[in-house]
Formats: sequence, C-alpha cells, structure tokens
Amino acid sequence: MIDTPAFLKDAQDLLSEQGFTASNVWYHGTSSALVESIKQQGLIRSGDLALNEAAKKTMATIGNNYTETTEPVFLTQSKELAFYWAQQTVRNRSVRIEGEELPVVFKVELPDELNSQVKPDVGAASLLMIKEGERFLAYVAGIYQNNNLKVPEINLMKADRMDYLNKLGMAYFNDDIAPSYLTLVSE
Repeated sequence: MIDTPAFLKDAQDLLSEQGFTASNVWYHGTSSALVESIKQQGLIRSGDLALNEAAKKTMATIGNNYTETTEPVFLTQSKELAFYWAQQTVRNRSVRIEGEELPVVFKVELPDELNSQVKPDVGAASLLMIKEGERFLAYVAGIYQNNNLKVPEINLMKADRMDYLNKLGMAYFNDDIAPSYLTLVSE
C-alpha cells in the first residue's frame, strides 16, 4: 500500500456513498523533476518531454518506430489520488531517467468556463484492465475502506461514464493548463 503523506489525505472530506465530490478544484500528480517547468509553462498535454524522448530513443535502439500521441492533462478531485499517480510518474521516469525524484501534487483551480471542459476519463477502462490499473483499483478500494464506505463495484466495460469521475476520481482536460491556475501543494 502507498504511504500517502497526511497533508494529502483528503478522501474523508470528499468521499461519500456516491463517490468523490467534484468542484472547480482538481489535482495533478507528477514528479518533482517537472516542478519548475510546470511553474513556468503550466501543465502541457503530453508534457513530459524527457520521458517521451527516452521512449523514442529506446524504440529506435530496438528498431521500432515510436509514434507520439497527444495525451490530455489527467486530473482528479483528490490530493490522495493525485499522489498515487505522482508515485507512478516517478516510478515510470526512474526506468529511463536517472536522478532522485519525488512525487508531488499540483492544485488546479479552474474558472467556470474551463471547469466545464473537465471530462470523466472513460478511456481509462483499458488501463484499468492491466496490472497497473489493478493496483490503482486496489488503492481506491483501500481509500473507501479506510473511510468506512462500501467499495464501489464497477463493471469497467459497462460502467456509466460518470462512474470514472465520481467513483474512481479519473478526469481529464484536453488542453494545456496555464501556470496561473496552478499551485504546488505542500504541508
């Protein structure tokens, strides 16, 4: 189980039988190595250039083509869930990039006109069917249990699209997010 720092534990304030409450406040988990770039440029879709470049070089080395895709900015309404994804980012980067990195969480506060563009991440269904997704589902189940709530049962292929947002805290924004909407979360 992931040891989430106390200052990031917010599920008790956000979670109910219906799932995670959403507002115009979102969170994005990432690596400490990206903090300065994010503070200057904001959250850029498919923005981890170093990781993308490392993947491209790896694929070229083994003779395969690498096609970059433009991923949206992934968000969640919980600092606790963002920390989970931050740890995954650090782990994924450590495979290809040397250095000491730590998981960090950014608060994303969007005005109403932009907030209406945040969508449930139903594309996550394919992710949730692999080992990495199973670990996330177990993590979410632990959060529900720790808050004395019934773990939601979700058929990933038939789930209502809002279940991805409400019950699993998975959302995305399909544009870059300016630095003026971002704050690094700290104790």
